[in-house]
Amino acid sequence: MAAPSPGGTAFPNYSVDLSHVEDPNERRRQALARIDNAPFGWRHARAVVVAGVGFFTDSYDIFAINLCSSMLGVVFWQDAATRPGKMPYSSDTAIKVSTSAGTVIGQLFFGWLADIVGRKRMYGIELIIIILATLAQCLSSSSPAMSITGLLVFWRTIMGVGIGGDYPLSSIITSEFANTKRRGAMMGAVFAMQGFGHNCSGVCQLAVDKMWRVVIGFGAVPACVALYYRLTIPETPRYTFDVARDLIKAGEDVEAYIEGKREGHPDEVKRAAVLQSVNVRLVTPKGSWSDFWSHYLTWKHGKVLLGTAGSWFFLDVAFYGLGLNNSIILTAIGWNGGDTVYEYFYRNAVGNLILICAGAIPGYWVTVATVDWLGRKPIQIAGFVILTILFIVIGFAYEPLKKSDNGLLALYVVAQFFFNFGPNATTFIVPGECFPTRYRSTSHGISAASGKIGAIIAQCVFGPLAHRGAKGGVNSSDTPWLNHVMQIFALFMLWGCLTSLLIPETKRLTLEYLAGEREMPTPTPIPTPTGPEPKRDGDETVHN
Repeated sequence: MAAPSPGGTAFPNYSVDLSHVEDPNERRRQALARIDNAPFGWRHARAVVVAGVGFFTDSYDIFAINLCSSMLGVVFWQDAATRPGKMPYSSDTAIKVSTSAGTVIGQLFFGWLADIVGRKRMYGIELIIIILATLAQCLSSSSPAMSITGLLVFWRTIMGVGIGGDYPLSSIITSEFANTKRRGAMMGAVFAMQGFGHNCSGVCQLAVDKMWRVVIGFGAVPACVALYYRLTIPETPRYTFDVARDLIKAGEDVEAYIEGKREGHPDEVKRAAVLQSVNVRLVTPKGSWSDFWSHYLTWKHGKVLLGTAGSWFFLDVAFYGLGLNNSIILTAIGWNGGDTVYEYFYRNAVGNLILICAGAIPGYWVTVATVDWLGRKPIQIAGFVILTILFIVIGFAYEPLKKSDNGLLALYVVAQFFFNFGPNATTFIVPGECFPTRYRSTSHGISAASGKIGAIIAQCVFGPLAHRGAKGGVNSSDTPWLNHVMQIFALFMLWGCLTSLLIPETKRLTLEYLAGEREMPTPTPIPTPTGPEPKRDGDETVHN
């Protein structure tokens, strides 16, 4: 009988023995090469599922309020003097914007913290915040001391902090555990769960009619399922190597990952000797504020952060400007309204499902299928170009399209497809790949926060702008300026094309290569408790 393979059950016939490598930089290079070249296995699939469930929850919670705002109007504003049964525009905007505001805080805070204390320690905490805030929302009610608007704004801000933390953490953990060949598909699959979350919010509304508490509260269910797996996920070897500088533990973790185990168990005596040694120097510098600023004030690196943050900002102005106001779009194309409350909610939910199932979900998964073949940059630029053209057509031919049979609906569905087979997916993927490990999470958080600032601007500026000229102002269902808003969105998509030129192509390149590592320094041996191990005959030092 043949001996069991060193790769264990996760990656059969894949050797991971690094015990003979004395130079710490070479040991690091070879260990990370094991991860980069490992065949796709169940460990990869598990990482995608655990991260993806979080994004399912994030998307569900963000877009469920788009449907629940109509229900809240019926429940809490039935006796309003103006527009009875409709939520005031100021309350609707405050509830929606509060999530984006919290998300900005979470993306910056958790992104920074994950580079300081580690990915593992933060992963799961943000999901606990989401669960608690979601349950608090569905238990909220109006009182003489506090309106329902104030309570929902508070809890949705807290929930947004948790959602914001999920962006950099899920992206970074997936990219740092992925192999180079399928890294884009793995990260794209995590992000594609947004489409299913958005879709589920519409299905849930159809199932429970006008019970807004159930619609919101259901968002905590998948989060609870994923919580255990997030709390027990191992630290990424790249963080352990480059930030914690724990060479022995990182090497053992790589071997454990390849063999299908949770984490490595190194020789603690040798580990302590290496951690205390002043002679062991890695090629990667330590992270610090001074190094952060000197790194990004160099145009070579600063332009990449400008490109990722700028592209995400311009994208989210249009994406969330439309996504959080789908009811306005559905009204404009004749897929909203109704003679009864049930018919109104039914048509609103069905209209959202049409947009998601026909456009958004296929777009996500076409990206997953092609991103490692076509590349991130071509998909992003092509998506921005096509969206620019679509918004120009919708904006300048709005009235003829509105009078046609579903012409406006068809173009809007196509736009949803190219949002997701385009910049909405790639703006998430690229920041998780193109920055050095010591600042990868912080940089992703900055890029993602730029996008959510765009979402806030879209809600606060372009929402009221669409109602300009209407008799009832912002509280009117008429949107006479919607065509001009589409024209402005076309300009933002054009700017997105320009900022996309600043990002690198990351397809099939290692994270270390993208971080700027080209050459290794002079080898320095890893010490043992009794001194450096002698080099054995036949061993050769390998350089990049």
